[in-house]
Amino acid sequence: MTNPIRWGILSTGAIATSFVTDLRLLPDAEVVAVGSRKPETAKAFAERHAIPRAHGSWQALADDPDVDVIYVATPHSAHFDATMTCLAAGKAVLTEKPFTLDLPTSRQLVATAREAGLFLMEAMWTRCFPAIRRIRELIAEGTIGTITSVEADFGLAGPFPEGSRMVEPSLGGGALLDLGVYPVTLAHLALGTPDHIAAWADLTESGVDQNTAVTFGYDSGALAQLSCSLVGQTPCRASITGTAGRIDLPQYFFMPRTFTLIQHVADLEVVSFPGEGSGYTYEAEEVHRCLRAGLTESPLVGLDETLAVMATLDSIRQQIGVDYPDLARARPTG
Repeated sequence: MTNPIRWGILSTGAIATSFVTDLRLLPDAEVVAVGSRKPETAKAFAERHAIPRAHGSWQALADDPDVDVIYVATPHSAHFDATMTCLAAGKAVLTEKPFTLDLPTSRQLVATAREAGLFLMEAMWTRCFPAIRRIRELIAEGTIGTITSVEADFGLAGPFPEGSRMVEPSLGGGALLDLGVYPVTLAHLALGTPDHIAAWADLTESGVDQNTAVTFGYDSGALAQLSCSLVGQTPCRASITGTAGRIDLPQYFFMPRTFTLIQHVADLEVVSFPGEGSGYTYEAEEVHRCLRAGLTESPLVGLDETLAVMATLDSIRQQIGVDYPDLARARPTG
């Protein structure tokens, strides 16, 4: 495949706008269509972003023969249905995080894609940032020794309006799935799947978590201290500590352009990765690389890793008592 990768955009919200804006920075990307449940919304988005075709349904976008891959940017609760629609039409798909609302539905998406031989990837952009990729190399090389702890937080001050996807149960709202997925993912990147999980949360009257703390324990003796919040602007920083050093990630650690490598107490090295745009180009480039190589799964954002993180999120949700109305509808049967 040497021609431009032709993208379809499913949904028309703020994150879809950011993604399309960043795609313009890639010379081998072409946004050819957008789809929404409302024709007028799709048309307005297409006009705003100079996209040739606007489809008034997800199915019409999925059936567009000129689309190579579809980016699913709906609220969390619609990820399952939207992605299944695209896969059923034979399309490659990049689905926003969290992949779905729970592990069973995530497993069904993965099984569907694998059975059909279709490319599928969670849009966990953090895994694709050059800084994170370098950190993973440093960990693998033993630069900071054996990892002993991970600390990470992501909190926003709010308040969020009633009906916002951040707090609405029917949209998969709450701090954990929207924000906590990043600290959880970082812990998985550094230490793997936890052997022990302990969690506590303050819930809203509607039953979603708004202030959540999680501790992971590992049989190696390592631990992770993580938190997410919708009621306070936290530092949004992270640290990965090992027996021979530490890696510090600055504010908004989940989209890092730099990190600090600390060895031998006072030996500091700031490592920077400047780049254009908001950071969505990195995950889009990974999709392009995989499609051109004929891969159906990304080595950077592997589906098994996506499922492992979702299993951890499910365990946390069970402990803090958060469930979603749409789970009963979306959960696969049999």
